Amino acid sequence: MNYQPKPAQHFNPDTIVLTKGSYQTAQQRNFVQAICDLYPQARVIERFDIPHNRFELGSSEPLELHYKGKKTLLFGVHKSALRFSDEDGNACPNYWHFSPYGFCPYDCQYCYLAGTPGVKFSPTVKIFVNIGEILDQITSAAYRLSEPTTFYLGKLQDGLALDALTGYSRIIIPFFAQQKFAKLTLLTKSASVDNLLDLDHQGNTILSWSLNPSEIFNAFESNVPLPDERIIGMQRCADAGYPLRAIIMPVIPIGGWKNIYASFLKNLLKSVPLNRITLGQICSYSGAMYLTEQKLGKNNPISLMLEKDKSKDGRVRFPIKARIIVYRYLIDTIRKLKPQLQIGLCMEERDAFKALDMENSIGCCNCVL
Repeated sequence: MNYQPKPAQHFNPDTIVLTKGSYQTAQQRNFVQAICDLYPQARVIERFDIPHNRFELGSSEPLELHYKGKKTLLFGVHKSALRFSDEDGNACPNYWHFSPYGFCPYDCQYCYLAGTPGVKFSPTVKIFVNIGEILDQITSAAYRLSEPTTFYLGKLQDGLALDALTGYSRIIIPFFAQQKFAKLTLLTKSASVDNLLDLDHQGNTILSWSLNPSEIFNAFESNVPLPDERIIGMQRCADAGYPLRAIIMPVIPIGGWKNIYASFLKNLLKSVPLNRITLGQICSYSGAMYLTEQKLGKNNPISLMLEKDKSKDGRVRFPIKARIIVYRYLIDTIRKLKPQLQIGLCMEERDAFKALDMENSIGCCNCVL
């Protein structure tokens, strides 16, 4: 692929690290160098002796480490980029996911990803140069499964945040267009969709956007594309024929939340032809919530609503009775606006599905077909 990299919006690294495998081929060397040339102010560190998850950022303080990582772009290879999720203790159906990238340059104050083990100890923003090997792994898995299966890009990264740099969408989407069984589901908060619009996707790529009302955006999201910008990106992709989904997560019931979310949902469902919408609330590990409190203070609106005890899956959540009230209102609102639209719940416990009479919707999620 002859792709000319462009700067990624909302990302301006001050350090670039080249780790083991970054320069395996002349093509990879040219790819990495072209991206480095976009950031002449960045210090380039060559560490070809270490794998991508062993670079030390020189800090032991979690918040400082977190922000140093978001300003560090690291190149490497990921030999186990394709995985099957292994959630237990909630109703997640589990699914295949893959990682051409690691972590995310955006700065959502509630970020669950910041508390996952891989990011906690290696919080750099990563580009893996062995994209061909990763797609070969997907081909092998799809052949073994021999049934329609989605492969998810967005569990451990944002699926498009760095696409202007890499042009990976122009490799990945045509790859899935040629697959008999494998389909792509891509989750993003990016509004940069230019690379996608002229691709022959054959309907095998499902694009999904993570969204929240502007009031939530203003309070809890920084260095992230505006919700209206994302909706414009969704509209452009709808015009290009992509199947579209939205995930509204985390729903945070701040003061006036009913009017806030009703107005937001009305605008979203009027603006974009969705085939599925998924709702979710806070479901983070304690490490992620520690960072949230470092950013917002311990008495922030999220922490004040959390249960003291962890759920069965080790995550912290709002009390289930409070979650049910929120879900019921949002579901009723959606059904009044779009009665036939599929509705799923993300990372929820079975008791929540049962209380909402939605047990038949278990498995109707953002990440699976």
